Amino acid sequence: MIQTQPYADFAKNTLQVQFNDIHLLITAFTHRSYVNEHKKTAKEHNERLEFLGDAVLELVTTKFLYDKYDNPEGTLTNWRSALVRTESIGEAAQKQQFEPLLRLSRGEKKASSDRARLQILANSYEAVIGAIYIDQGYEAAKQFIERTLLSTFDEILRSGSWQDPKSQYQEAVQSHENQTPAYKVLSEEGPDHDKTFTVGVFVGGDLRAKGTGPSKQSAQVEGAQKALKKYNNN
Repeated sequence: MIQTQPYADFAKNTLQVQFNDIHLLITAFTHRSYVNEHKKTAKEHNERLEFLGDAVLELVTTKFLYDKYDNPEGTLTNWRSALVRTESIGEAAQKQQFEPLLRLSRGEKKASSDRARLQILANSYEAVIGAIYIDQGYEAAKQFIERTLLSTFDEILRSGSWQDPKSQYQEAVQSHENQTPAYKVLSEEGPDHDKTFTVGVFVGGDLRAKGTGPSKQSAQVEGAQKALKKYNNN
């Protein structure tokens, strides 16, 4: 028997949404691993809602940037990427206290790394957007995104975190050393659903930094961030 009241209270007090169908919100917090472990009682995980929420999130974010800033397409694209990346939306979910409501298998609760947990939170954030959109419509989903995510954009601009670390590092190395950084996968660990990649950042055969992440791309970005930090400190 699903205890719906905690989700109804969360929707009203935190999401500021009065759901008509609270089971949509419960599904948004249901990870695939939970369904696999509770096949008799849980029928649907959040991946379809995540798919829908991702599209709504991108549209709302794009319209926000288009309306507010008269910058070139490339800059707007970089800003949008900074807003909707895993770190940004995962942190938004953390601030809204999503984690206690996540429905995960026992194994997933014990085994998930910090990075994997952030990915789960990010996925649930998109799924919640999808649930709000279906239940309450576009305007309610837009208001939720504006309040929990777009409100952080001024800080993103101020800190410069929207800039792509790989591009920054490549520009610095090419300018000062006349070389181009290369990225090489050093190891892969974990099962397919929770794999961790370690990537090395090399310049002229010299290992400058290592990065880890649930994808090769995210590991490259972390490696570039570390290498750039070392470069700037030298």
